[in-house]
Amino acid sequence: MNPLQSRKLLLLAESELNRAQLVQEWETLTEEVRAIGGRAKSFDEIASSAAVLVAALAAFRRARPVQAGPKPSWLRTILRGASMCFTLWRAFRSPKGDRD
Repeated sequence: MNPLQSRKLLLLAESELNRAQLVQEWETLTEEVRAIGGRAKSFDEIASSAAVLVAALAAFRRARPVQAGPKPSWLRTILRGASMCFTLWRAFRSPKGDRD
């Protein structure tokens, strides 16, 4: 066997090793993406619960009589904005059945 043929065999073997390593890395990446998807669904549930909590807090604060004249607090403004954002987000997100 001449040096050119042995070099060719070595390159073919290296190529097969690289191919096998690529497949393994791809599978690892796929598993990690699925794990991130699971975390995103958990975040979705937390965000939905937070939206309900914010809406309940906003409703509770509205139930109190407001004195005429004072400027609303920045906390109330933030709560209203967050409530509106979560409401819009929940309205426009895809249904749970379309995600899987």
